[in-house]
Amino acid sequence: MRIVSVISVLIISALSIVSITFIKLENAVLAGGDLYRVENFPSQYITPRPVDVWLPDNYSEDKKYAVLYMHDGQNLFDSTTTWNKQEWKVDEWATQLMAEAKVKDFIVVGIHNIPQIRWQDLFPQKAFQILDMSVQEKLLEAAVNANMNTKFNGDNYLRFLVEELKPVIDKTYSVHTTRDYTYVMGSSMGGLMSMYAVSEYPNVFGGAGCLSTHWPGAAPKEDNPFPEAIFNYMEANLPESGNHKLYFDYGNKTLDQYYPQYAPRLNKILKTKGYTVKNAKNLFFEGTDHSEQSWNKRLDEPLLFLLGK
Repeated sequence: MRIVSVISVLIISALSIVSITFIKLENAVLAGGDLYRVENFPSQYITPRPVDVWLPDNYSEDKKYAVLYMHDGQNLFDSTTTWNKQEWKVDEWATQLMAEAKVKDFIVVGIHNIPQIRWQDLFPQKAFQILDMSVQEKLLEAAVNANMNTKFNGDNYLRFLVEELKPVIDKTYSVHTTRDYTYVMGSSMGGLMSMYAVSEYPNVFGGAGCLSTHWPGAAPKEDNPFPEAIFNYMEANLPESGNHKLYFDYGNKTLDQYYPQYAPRLNKILKTKGYTVKNAKNLFFEGTDHSEQSWNKRLDEPLLFLLGK
């Protein structure tokens, strides 16, 4: 059964009754499936923004689908509308892998970023709080002097995903709602946030795909306190092996050139947590850079690893 071009659902919150309307993007350039959008998804936690839902070919209410939540939603499907004319090719890979019966049937939920506050939304907030207070104050002072927004909002971003967005998706679409069918994925800062999502909500997300994870946390520089804080957070909060799959990767060109040095530290944390090649990967892709053009060439790797049958 095909989904209609407009889908509405009433959400009753503690504050009000909100109508959420998903409108099919008739002009979206896709390799398969259909794309629906809520232009300004309401939230009491983060700045409202577009949210896209991609449904595969022959989507049917007669069966259940896994759900993949992805950050930077405006860069996932249609290169004709992106700022750099690149895309992740999510619809290409998802359509192909499902047609080949190599992965579970799944839908994709893409949360758009707001460029001016993307860093504040996606930085793993509790990692900053691990830093000594004197270091925190120094970093905040430097940010204020640079006229930067110093409001960390990563925890609220996750509350939006878990408390506001996921209930709407679960109610609107024919999906599995449990951890074993719920995944999160992103690149760069989105990679950090995907790790953070699994760590903060291990009973909600069963797996994370973290491509070109931005371990420097901000602009790479000497004596950067962020990587150590992020890894210390992971040592304390990353879920133990058993119920999750974790995918990481990195290249060595452009911004990715700063990432290989952190691979041994990540590998050690994964090993300490009990992960093996069966439920965790940290892959190196020689000669690849920090762009959708690189990520779309290897997107099959995390999709197969996380959603493979």
